[in-house]
Amino acid sequence: MNPTARTSALTLGPEGFLADGRPHRLLSGALHYFRVHPAQWRDRLRSVRQLGLNTVETYVPWDLHAPRRGEFRTDGSCDLAGFLDAAAAEDLDVVVRPGPYICAEWSNGGLPVWLTRSGVRLRIDDPDYLEAVDEFLTRVYEVVAPRQADRGGRVVLVQVENEYGAYETGSGAADSAATDTAARTAYLEHLVATTRRCGITVPLTTVDQPTDEMLAAGTLPGLLTTGSFGGRAAERLDTLRRHQPEGPLVCSEFWVGWFDHWGSHHRTTPPEAAVAELTTMLERGAGVNVYVVHGGTNFGFTSGANDKGTYQATTTSYDYDALLDEAGRPTPKYWAFREVLGGYAELGADVPPPARPAPVLRAPLVGALPLIEAVDGLEPVAGEEVPFLDDLATESGVPAPFAWVSATSPGSPGPTVLHVAEVRDRLTVLLDGVRLGTLFREDHDTTLALPPHPAGTRLDLLLEDAGRVNYGPRLGEPKGVVGPVRVGDAAVRDLRVQALDPDRLATAPAGRSGAVTFLAGPVLARAELEVAEPVDLFLDTAGWGRGVVWVNGFCLGRYWRRGPQRTLYVPGPVLRAGTNDVTVLELDAAADPWVRTLPDLDLGHTDE
Repeated sequence: MNPTARTSALTLGPEGFLADGRPHRLLSGALHYFRVHPAQWRDRLRSVRQLGLNTVETYVPWDLHAPRRGEFRTDGSCDLAGFLDAAAAEDLDVVVRPGPYICAEWSNGGLPVWLTRSGVRLRIDDPDYLEAVDEFLTRVYEVVAPRQADRGGRVVLVQVENEYGAYETGSGAADSAATDTAARTAYLEHLVATTRRCGITVPLTTVDQPTDEMLAAGTLPGLLTTGSFGGRAAERLDTLRRHQPEGPLVCSEFWVGWFDHWGSHHRTTPPEAAVAELTTMLERGAGVNVYVVHGGTNFGFTSGANDKGTYQATTTSYDYDALLDEAGRPTPKYWAFREVLGGYAELGADVPPPARPAPVLRAPLVGALPLIEAVDGLEPVAGEEVPFLDDLATESGVPAPFAWVSATSPGSPGPTVLHVAEVRDRLTVLLDGVRLGTLFREDHDTTLALPPHPAGTRLDLLLEDAGRVNYGPRLGEPKGVVGPVRVGDAAVRDLRVQALDPDRLATAPAGRSGAVTFLAGPVLARAELEVAEPVDLFLDTAGWGRGVVWVNGFCLGRYWRRGPQRTLYVPGPVLRAGTNDVTVLELDAAADPWVRTLPDLDLGHTDE
């Protein structure tokens, strides 16, 4: 394979794209660099090319690159330049979608918490919001601009905003001003002006679900309007063409699967159904971006959530029933798509190698440390209300996913209840050091029964952010407890709080020595897993309750017995030959005191 540089950018012809003056078909696949370990980018990109695609598409998450205002990370999973260069090395064009809002089932839709907590109006021509947006886009385009196709690079398209028509037509509007047509237009025009000022010369696009209302509200004259959909391709393409009589016809998000929520089922789309829709679009001459060709993983605390009346947190796995599974291996859908694409692209002889079963390993959990014993930096809180997690920064300056709150209860001579106005998203309650239960946002919990206890009894609360809403009117909401914490009719007193830094949790000293027989959370425990060579593993979580796992300090993400997923994906590059350190934060209870790995992914049941 000999990668070649383009001699010119793509241009928009009356019926489709042109490359160097010749008709060009956009055959693309979405692959988010931030959901894949950087050492595995080339492998995944090579599989994209071997599928018969000529382009890869990616979002750019603002929050990951700029966890603090004025900062722009380019290391590790934030190495956008490295990803773009890797795509070029695999002879792939690139479509870049920098938002600033990306949705993507990503925490806060990619918007940084420091921004949403500041009180600015989001996704509109608010001067303070636009100033922050310009800072971010300027840094992104410093990376993207020199890699455009007309400068010898492979970036061929840049998207402006993301499904803005949905926000404008009410399903995502968080502010009444966002329904004002003039404000909407001014906002999009500002994004276009900033993009051009920063040296972006390739064609600019927008994307919306192809309804008349969303298409009308989400774009501007001069931008290529594209569609996002998974079915009824012929009808959706007709709607797109009606709104844009000339130019390339593009489905820039062809949904070939769907994401999963905790407590639901693993969603799948039959390969034959997806192939039929793909065939329809290709026969119409449309360009296609497969969403997603490879989903990857919401490592750490990056997964988003939905809330349309009931909170639904997105799982750690972003497998999406994609063409490449969570571990980057071809699925039956991959081979079915490759057969169809062979009629529209020249396929090489090289194909991804067959997958091998992962090693089956196990190691005992030891050194249990109750989380209450790891709390060593409680600070007094003024007033009766617990600070939001948004206002409790970790040592790295980003909001904490957990916080520990200690207080004294007003007590009660008989049974009573602890109650709050709202929980976002979990509240675990301990009275006199004994865990009594957890309030779950999914279940609309706001009260918990307490036994009789004297005034002054120690009351501890563990606050947990389970995933920030990435779409809809609750985008940008703060996390924690809304209103004062009350026992009976009286507020708790003597509030003290500590943000729990995940990096410190992963390296906290071991607790009591010896093997663990069970885990009564919230508790930390450790294991030493012996690995012959660094290969992908699938960590079995079926015997555990709810929590988080780190391997050699790398946060794999959350697990929960509610499922559907029963494994956590461990990328081979985070492992080392020999002893590997595993840290488990069990927040509920686990009867299986072992770290175990399985030969394959287990993403759960597929029936509702």
